[in-house]
Amino acid sequence: MNDKVVIVGGGIGGLAAALALLRRGIDVEVYEQAPELRELGAGVQISANGTRVLHALGLKDALEQVQVLPAGKAIRLWNTGQTWKVFELGMESVERYGFPYITIHRGDLHSVLAQALLQAKPGAIHLHRKCVALTQTADYVELHFETGQSVAAKLVIGADGLHSVIRESLFGAARPQFCGITAWRGVVPIERVPPTIAWNIGTNWIGPGGHAVHYPLRAGTLLNVVGLREHKGWTVEGWNVRGTTEEVLDDFRGWHADLLALFRNIDEPYKWALALRPTMQQWSKGRCTLLGDAAHSMVPFLAQGAVMAIEDGFVLARCLEKYAGDHVTAFARYEAVRRDRANKAVTGSADMIARFHNPAMADADEAQAHVAREFQDDRVRERYDWLFTYDATTVPVQKYLLLRD
Repeated sequence: MNDKVVIVGGGIGGLAAALALLRRGIDVEVYEQAPELRELGAGVQISANGTRVLHALGLKDALEQVQVLPAGKAIRLWNTGQTWKVFELGMESVERYGFPYITIHRGDLHSVLAQALLQAKPGAIHLHRKCVALTQTADYVELHFETGQSVAAKLVIGADGLHSVIRESLFGAARPQFCGITAWRGVVPIERVPPTIAWNIGTNWIGPGGHAVHYPLRAGTLLNVVGLREHKGWTVEGWNVRGTTEEVLDDFRGWHADLLALFRNIDEPYKWALALRPTMQQWSKGRCTLLGDAAHSMVPFLAQGAVMAIEDGFVLARCLEKYAGDHVTAFARYEAVRRDRANKAVTGSADMIARFHNPAMADADEAQAHVAREFQDDRVRERYDWLFTYDATTVPVQKYLLLRD
């Protein structure tokens, strides 16, 4: 019997949860299906609500070695390149929200988390352990791995992503609903970025039926590029399917020369199909619970997927500490604190499709009116302030009792 908390999945959310648990004196083991410790993908944006948690985990100095503080965010029109500044970032994020807004390579963030976890507990991460099933009793959970091995634990956290085996074992398969959008991703060395591209800010190109995003990584030596087009013929969910430069350029035919030049300078473009899943009103069953994409996957249009997983892990650790020995209450409080917020982020992310892909942007005058309406300061703050001001380190997790006379 393993008395430790066992986490299935060694991605960003799983490692953040493991580190948060260890920081509270709760022993933990992480089981990851990959044969080596690395994170696929390119860039990720971590807003103030995420850096607040990462700094609380003691990672501020390590992050500062690999992160970028972008100067701001801007909107550019798909065909003319007209630019509107949406809001400042950099030090304004610190002044307004108390913590920076950073862009960072997923591999670098993953490495920072893994190194901190292994420093706190050498050997905490077990690789090449693909979980294929679980069984549980009132007293323990047994995880079964593809290797034929198994492990028994008192509590299990499913941080195993979009195709979560833990979620499927607890609640059945969550059928993806493909939203008809193909996403392309890649990185461009900064010396190959066109001089007309403002590399030190986050930029959203918006247009009818698609949009693109780019922002700096690794101290400004790379530019992360993501292009998204409404495309009915591709339904493969995942980050590691290689495409071709010709396919990307064909998807963005007629878009601005600056953006097309970026796409041409991606050595290896990768593509995936975006899917939505119904939001869940229950994340826990018995001695198991879920976090991150396993519980609330979302399209990446609010840049909150990784941040929600980081918040989940920290709040879950606080609940397990607060209600030590009472996992039923701990899981119930975790869900009560996190569920509505995460589900609101899922809905808010999907709502951005209409803002970024609006057909009105085919016409210059209508595009001007659309941007003026949807990206005015008050509406932008309304969409983001509730996200950025949230504090996972202090949000109340205690169970309030109703006292009657």
